[in-house]
This record gives sequence, structure tokens and C-alpha cells, in this order.
Amino acid sequence: MSARLRIVLDQVAHTVDADQSAASMSLAAGLVATAPSGCAVDAIVPAGGSVTLAGIKDVRVLGLARRELATSWQLGVTAGVGKGMIHAPTLMAPLVRHDRVHENHQITATVWDLRAWEAPELLPKNVVAWQRAMLKRAAKHADAVVVPSHAVARSLAEVARIGDRVRVIAGAAPQGFTIPPHAAELRAALSLPEEYVVLTGPLESLTEGFRGVVAAGLDAVVLDAPEGSEPRHAEVASAAGLPERRVHVRGYLTEEERAAVLAGSSAFVATSAIAGWPWRAVEAMALGIPVVALNTGSHQDVIADGGLLVASESIAEAIVDAVGGAADRLGVLAADRSRAFSWASSAERVWALHADL
Repeated sequence: MSARLRIVLDQVAHTVDADQSAASMSLAAGLVATAPSGCAVDAIVPAGGSVTLAGIKDVRVLGLARRELATSWQLGVTAGVGKGMIHAPTLMAPLVRHDRVHENHQITATVWDLRAWEAPELLPKNVVAWQRAMLKRAAKHADAVVVPSHAVARSLAEVARIGDRVRVIAGAAPQGFTIPPHAAELRAALSLPEEYVVLTGPLESLTEGFRGVVAAGLDAVVLDAPEGSEPRHAEVASAAGLPERRVHVRGYLTEEERAAVLAGSSAFVATSAIAGWPWRAVEAMALGIPVVALNTGSHQDVIADGGLLVASESIAEAIVDAVGGAADRLGVLAADRSRAFSWASSAERVWALHADL
């Protein structure tokens, strides 16, 4: 095999989804590191973007900025992209009719989660509309659609006709995701308590988590909360018996801040039922933090035996176990499970995917 794989890095100048942006760069690094003999990795970026990643051979800078490019590609206008093997690590892909057989022109796109279909209220309306439109284009024109787990693949089949073009390629924790040496200072800067449990998930799913924190006698730190949602979180926590002063609501944090927060936690709790890649759970496992998660298909696929997967009504009890006698065992299981995921492994599967196509 001798070829050039072109990866779309659409968020190098303007970040729209920080998790997907980081995943795109981590995957690009993995593709460079695992490139078969004679193969190279190029990048496609919007106007104003640049790529400093070592090993990227060529960067094609398009004539439109990211926002305008998103609209253009949604309409099927992909001038300047060119042909060849194109891998989009998100739904931001130049999806048009093409000839894969005679021109060796391949286009793949990636779906990380189904929030736009299962929980559209969690996203801005324009984002929901764009994602749904791009998935329709992917169903028509993509040679393959990559998803991070079999559970997402099953759910995707209910909203789009992709058929046998779906490929499962997992993600991983961010490259170099480790506990920073100044973790305590970062936690202090975020005004966090000494002992706490980290929770993630839609607000309405956190009630049992708050009850578990009460039973464990700890504070709750909520990550990835929408801006301005603090009063509502405090209200739901209070109804569950957790006083407002023991609820610490934070929005999206940097990788270093998240590592510090997770490292200082007694346990991590994921309550979302949405089909998707559980970014924070994977990060918690990478740091060996005991994990409690709602028993869903996505969590079964990714967390598996690396944490306690329980029904909603059992989350509170599981939290007490996770911060108590089961803490050491769960920490070891989490760390062991995290080794199943790496960007190098994901990249190797991407190379294999394009070779198969």
C-alpha cells in the first residue's frame, strides 16, 4: 500500500467542540505514528488554520473559514478540497458524490454521539440542524461512517440508513492525559473541596448521583455543566438532600484542569443514557479513578468491567461502595480497562479501513 491519507482538521483555528477537536489532533498524531511504509498523512484545514503537528506532509488551506465552510459543505459545495483518501474525524466532511473505484476518491465521516437525535435540547438548534443534515449527506455519500462503539452503531441504524458502511473505531483519552504536578493548586484555583465525587450527565439524570454523594458524606463536583445552569443544579441537588454549599458546578475545563479534578476525586459517576463516546469516563479510567455508570449500551461497550454499571435506582448505593471498601479494587479495574484504548490503535484501524475501501 502506498498512499496519502488526508485528515480534515476543521477546528485548528476555531474550536466548536473541544473534545472532538482534541480527538482529531490525537488521531492525526496516531496516523502519523502508524503510517504504513510508503504512506503519508496530509491535512485539510479551513482558511486561517495551520497545523504544526510533526509528520504532517502537506496542509491544504481552503478558501473559507470554519463557519462558512460548515455551511458550504452542508450544501454539498466542496470546491478546493481535491480528491484522494479523505478521513473526517467528525461529521465535518466534504460529502459529495464521487467515484471511489475509478478515481480512488474515498470519503469517511465520524459520528461521536447521537445527542442531536436523542437529546436535541442539550444542543443549540443550529447545531442540531447541521448535524442532522450532515448525517443525511453521510448516508448518501460516505464510503464509511465511523462510530466509537457498537452501541452507537445500533442507535445510528435507527436514525440513518448507513447499512454495512458503519465501522466501529474507539477513541481514547487525550494524548498525554496525566495528573499535572500542580494538581492541588489547580483544584484550589477552581475552589474545590478536599473530598468530593465527580458527576457528569444531563441535569435530570443526576438526582440519584446527588443522593449517593449525600450517603457517602462527600461533596459533588459537576463537570461540563451548561453556562448559567448553576441555580438549577443546586435546586435539584437540594431536592435530593445535598445542600447548595456542597454542590460545585463547573463548565468545560481544560485537559489539565480535568486531570487535576478527576485525580482529586473519590469516584467518578456517569449518568447519561445518550448513545455516544463517554469522554470523561475514559479519562477517569486512565487515571485509575473508581467509576460508577448508568448501565447503558455505550457504557457496557467502553467501561465494561472497568467500573460499576448499575440501573438508575442503584447509582446511590454504588457510589457508597465505590468510595468505600471497593475503592481500591475499582481503581485497579479502571486503570486496566483504560489500556484497551489508545490513539495508536485507533489510527491503525483507520489505516486498515481505508485500505479495505
